[in-house]
Amino acid sequence: MHNVMKRREFLKNMTLASGAPFLLNGIPVNLMASNSALHLAAATADNDRVLIILQLHGGNDGLNTLIPIDQYSIYYNRRANIAIPDFGARKFIALDSTLPVRDQVGLHPDMVGMKALYDQGKVSIVQGVAYENTNGSHFRGRDIWFMGGNYNDYYSSGWVGRYLDQIYPNYPTAYPNSNMPDPLALEIGNEVSLVFHRSNGIPVSVSIQNPDQFFNLVDELQGFKDKQGFDPRGIPPTSLNNSPYGQELNWILGLEDKSADYATRLKQVFDRGRNSQGINYPTLYPLNAPRGSLFNPLSSQLRLVARLLSGGIKTKIFLVRIGGFDTHAQQVEDYDPTLGRHSALLYHVSSAMKAFQDDLKNLGLENRVLTITLSEFGRRIDSNASYGSDHGTAAPILMFGAGVKPGVIGTNADLSRPGGNLPVQFDYRQIYTAILQDWFGATDDQIRQTLFGNYLNTKLAVINTNGQVTTNLDDFKEARFRLNACYPNPANESTTFSFYLNTPATVNLGLFDLKGSLVKTIVSNQTFGIGLHEIPVDLSQLVAGTYVYTIETDNLQDSKKLIIQK
Repeated sequence: MHNVMKRREFLKNMTLASGAPFLLNGIPVNLMASNSALHLAAATADNDRVLIILQLHGGNDGLNTLIPIDQYSIYYNRRANIAIPDFGARKFIALDSTLPVRDQVGLHPDMVGMKALYDQGKVSIVQGVAYENTNGSHFRGRDIWFMGGNYNDYYSSGWVGRYLDQIYPNYPTAYPNSNMPDPLALEIGNEVSLVFHRSNGIPVSVSIQNPDQFFNLVDELQGFKDKQGFDPRGIPPTSLNNSPYGQELNWILGLEDKSADYATRLKQVFDRGRNSQGINYPTLYPLNAPRGSLFNPLSSQLRLVARLLSGGIKTKIFLVRIGGFDTHAQQVEDYDPTLGRHSALLYHVSSAMKAFQDDLKNLGLENRVLTITLSEFGRRIDSNASYGSDHGTAAPILMFGAGVKPGVIGTNADLSRPGGNLPVQFDYRQIYTAILQDWFGATDDQIRQTLFGNYLNTKLAVINTNGQVTTNLDDFKEARFRLNACYPNPANESTTFSFYLNTPATVNLGLFDLKGSLVKTIVSNQTFGIGLHEIPVDLSQLVAGTYVYTIETDNLQDSKKLIIQK
């Protein structure tokens, strides 16, 4: 009877729409249990790629994330009390000088890490993303992004779950197994999002708080210690076997086995994994901010994901989140619009993602991992009197990873438009479709069955498809950081060296003979700004011959040949 009561208490405490968070290295982790459609992902994709969904909870202010340089005066006039300055030590960071003038944007000054990743070709930005008739409710807006529908749709399933569910509808009888021992989705934290739900609405997991409680609970369930013939599984009457109730209850009871397997497996993977030495995941905002915004909640989540991936986990989808973006008031400090809650949040996202990407690179994993930010809506153009911004419509989406097609898609919205909302330039499903097809390899038919068929012909080029990664990345970098051919060449008494930088950098430029000896220092540890730089050099003291000139900066290492004729 004791075990029966334990089982009933177990079922009683289950939240049908919640996951099974337990503490892994002190961090709550949700097991997307065996019947979740996300457990189909590994078998669905013919690659080992991983998607990280980074939720910016509350509605991120896109205009203070990406400042429209070409319309700065209008931007400032419409939100003067929260506008990021265009001068001084805390001015915005010019993102990309090679973009057309109307597309030029500045990053918030606390997004130094994101700027570095962009210059490395690991960031894709999509401007003005939302959907028709954007819903301003946090809960409804979030559900729409997760379900993958229109503003007037009410799906009970999520877009990822729906995609995977129609491929393996009879899953999960044979899982976990030796080929797929891991849960296919992990949500870091105490919530489970609609994005993970299957079409049949069966709940995905249970909720507990720590490994010991988790292991002890499952050890006392489903016949582990029950007497044979005495309520071994709590199976409902056979007349209910084919009913929705019977299917759901059978799934719940079968979860006991799955929970034990996955919890044990996750602990093994965690113990086997590691993070890179010397990578610092920032924990605190280094400047002034409200106390609740000082701590970086993303760093521990992303560090855990990197360690699990290093340990060999085959999980395909991770969801991490950071809250606090509902900035109606005190978005900035009244004495400095570059400081405050929103500044700290953007620092946390930027710095944690930089550490995460560096960690993945050192672990040899960066080509497998794609991260996308989601937020339920943007904020309005005009600020309010409380040093904040109110619910709006469209906002930028940020994508990180070595597999993204780097750059900026879209342009700055016309800020002189009447009303306070930004126009929608792209539907969010144009990006989802690209992720499913170009990242995970979904077929056209699978996209249609996921209800994204209308976006097959308009999906955005945000992913480097097979064979394009090296070419696109080289082209991207060369347009922004390059050592040009000197002129004249061949030269006699003098020549002019030139190079282009997309971000301020310390430069070393030297001329070497063919034995590798330095014969002339052209530039030594000198800082140059953004743009084209030309340096005339006297060669009269050098003998005729072939030489090599070499440049070194954080983002550019290159050499070219110079011939001197006398």
